[in-house]
Amino acid sequence: MKKLLLAVFLISNFINSQEIINDTLQTTRQNLDEVIVKGIRAKFSSPISYTNVDKDDLKSKNLGQDLPILLKFLPSVVITSDAGAGIGYTGIRIRGVSPQSTNITINGIPFNDAESMGTYWVNLPDFTSSIESLQVQRGVGTSTNGSGAFGASINILTDVISDKPYAEISSSFGSYNTLKNTIKFSTGKINDHFELSGRLSKIDSDGYVDRAYSDLKSFFIQGTYTNGDRLIKALSFSGYEKGYQSWYGLTMDQVQENRRQNPYTYENEIDDYKQDHFQLHWNEKISNYLSFNLGLNYTDGRGYYEQYREDDDIKTYGGIVASDRNSNGDETGTTDLIRRRWLDNDFYVLNTSFNYVKNKIDLTISSSYSSYIGNHYGEVIWARSLSNTGKIRDRYYEGLGEKKDLSFFTKLLYFINEKIELYGDLQFRNVKYNTSGTTSDLINMVLDKSYNFFNPKIGLSYKLNSNSLIYFSYSRANREPNRTDFESNSEIKPEKLNDVEIGWRYREENILLNLNSYFMLYDEQLILTGEIDDVGNPIRTNSGTSSRIGIEIENSIKLSDLFSLQTNITLSSNKNKNIFSMVDGKLFNYGKTNISFSPSFVGSNAIIYKPSNKINLSFLSKYVGKQYMGNTDQPNSILDSYFINDLSISYLLKPSKIFESISINMLINNLLNKEYISNGYYYTYDDTWSVPGQIKTLDGAGYYPQATRNFLLGFVFKF
Repeated sequence: MKKLLLAVFLISNFINSQEIINDTLQTTRQNLDEVIVKGIRAKFSSPISYTNVDKDDLKSKNLGQDLPILLKFLPSVVITSDAGAGIGYTGIRIRGVSPQSTNITINGIPFNDAESMGTYWVNLPDFTSSIESLQVQRGVGTSTNGSGAFGASINILTDVISDKPYAEISSSFGSYNTLKNTIKFSTGKINDHFELSGRLSKIDSDGYVDRAYSDLKSFFIQGTYTNGDRLIKALSFSGYEKGYQSWYGLTMDQVQENRRQNPYTYENEIDDYKQDHFQLHWNEKISNYLSFNLGLNYTDGRGYYEQYREDDDIKTYGGIVASDRNSNGDETGTTDLIRRRWLDNDFYVLNTSFNYVKNKIDLTISSSYSSYIGNHYGEVIWARSLSNTGKIRDRYYEGLGEKKDLSFFTKLLYFINEKIELYGDLQFRNVKYNTSGTTSDLINMVLDKSYNFFNPKIGLSYKLNSNSLIYFSYSRANREPNRTDFESNSEIKPEKLNDVEIGWRYREENILLNLNSYFMLYDEQLILTGEIDDVGNPIRTNSGTSSRIGIEIENSIKLSDLFSLQTNITLSSNKNKNIFSMVDGKLFNYGKTNISFSPSFVGSNAIIYKPSNKINLSFLSKYVGKQYMGNTDQPNSILDSYFINDLSISYLLKPSKIFESISINMLINNLLNKEYISNGYYYTYDDTWSVPGQIKTLDGAGYYPQATRNFLLGFVFKF
């Protein structure tokens, strides 16, 4: 059976159940809402590798899982879930690039955390229900607001204005006591000018991993005013997540013993965080040729994670706690305690852009300024014994991080003639990052960093005929280190990338084909070492010279009125040129090695059966090749390849009364009950105690097992 499925997979690998790789945002006249993201999105003729996804592509699978899980069948994408079932902390890597080097924007506003530069999707529960469309760009892509797009970018557009009123009630349930409830509404246009829309969601799940529960709440509210060529949109969305920790992973022995076990036993080993977003967008068509867009944002985040620490070193708590004593009455230097590590942050953004379109010129000029303030502190909320000067909730460390980011970019599309389109994109960024205070390890962290980055891009598209074109582009990108990088090495360097993309696109009514080759050449690439710190953050280091070279193949073919095949395959070589590491007390050169978490083969497949407009069945497959968790090609750092299959079933009812429609959606994940691991970490340490005077380098690994066969069933009632 496995061989048969793999044969089918090689014949038809897909993009997703994205029922076609659509380009609707580029082939139809853009409305005012879409102008908000026009400047940072690619179109069919752009010399950039990308995939568009709209709300219809997402709705049948929007049953509670985080957005990265719904994108797992896109080209070059590998996803993972700490809790194993796709709810809670999830991650996405594109072309093997770490999430810290993937730029995320929501309505053109940067979403990446300014300090960690990561994307915490758990802070946006059920955000998929408020997405109108998104675009995934692979490689450097177009310039975006905020941190420069480096290895990939995801540009999200939230709900556009609805002309007609509607209301939706949706519920889904499934394995691991998963339950999602959502209420959504729109007033439609009132007096042809005003619209109010909103969403309220609640998601609960126990998780595949023992006790790795998620308790997620969110809302989305939006008011819109339109008047001819003017759009004013004010929106707020918020997420409140509370979940039991499962980031520690398992040893291989633990996986074989019980792959669902959780090493944590303290009942309140939780993450508790709330994030509120406020956005204001003003889009004005000044003339037939010129339009202006203003975007404002304020994000308020605050929360903590709680940990029980057994026999912890009292020196790391700044004199707050007292030492335990042994049976002889001597101090042990350790004690049991419960701590909370807090993050309280504020993020401000101002975006402006002008777009001029006339004759052969499409010109966009944009600017962005952001300011971030993050207050990091830890407190002891219980201890076996406090010191004479210590009090409950005393802060044992406190550090401040401030980051300011000013960027400008100019993008020009020039149509030389009917066949040739010239693409130019120039971005300048000034980044200032300052820290004060101490880290959680009570180490002084005082930084004053400033970077000036120039990121040019140039490309050419040549239309072969009405259905196909070829393209070429060269892009230069730079990206600064994040806070965790500086904690491990205060002298760590920014990473630099030269990206060359060469491709061919073909589309007609029943066929869509994309072939793209990429050459990503890095200098001081910030690669994952495979290790994590004491709170699960991935540790990165500069790799010197490295490269990612690959081919991406996509197709979507409608075989008949009933069947469609949709495929994607990525073949790549991801290499470090020279990797040095200390082994047994000596510096060892491993030479050319594989970049961590970068499989050489990634492919997806969808076989779609649609007997009517009411029924849709999709058999989905994903293959991820072998990958290394470290950069020295050690056997203990290998993540085995895996091949998983999902089944998606959708049924649409059109009742004559009460409801406009009733949608029934079912998703069976991992249909063939495969036991697989999608993520992990690798570490080394020196044994200096077993043999006096001798250093022996040992290694180890942790793993994140993913859920076996599970299901989700949902109903959407639309009024």
